[in-house]
Amino acid sequence: MSRALQLAQEAGAAGEVPVGAVILDETGAVIGAGRNLREATTDPTAHAEIIAMREAARVRGSWNLEGCTLVVTLEPCLMCAGALLQAHISRLVFGAWDDKAGAAGSLYDVVRDRRLPVRAEVIGGVEADAAASVLRDFFADRRES
Repeated sequence: MSRALQLAQEAGAAGEVPVGAVILDETGAVIGAGRNLREATTDPTAHAEIIAMREAARVRGSWNLEGCTLVVTLEPCLMCAGALLQAHISRLVFGAWDDKAGAAGSLYDVVRDRRLPVRAEVIGGVEADAAASVLRDFFADRRES
């Protein structure tokens, strides 16, 4: 989570919503990392999780990331939760809960939906205070500007 938080801070410093993500393989090695890049790329899908999954798939040489863990500072949205399932990521670890758009237990619970053929283990609230603080500070600064 510390690497994901560092990426979130980098995103915020660049004017992006401060979210960071890493993908760990079965041994715990980082095989993908990303931060929000929507503003820089003008790509609405350039969320931290998507960037990290793309890098991990390139490193692995396969879209199938079964056995991997996605660590992200904010509970994934519907798009990212769907992508996580499409990539067959086995575990999701996230920091802050997102009551407005979260799709891993807050607003929706897509990643554990028993109606779907693929599910992921979810561990939420890891370093939640630190992750929420990065977001709170970013938006407080934006409101003051």
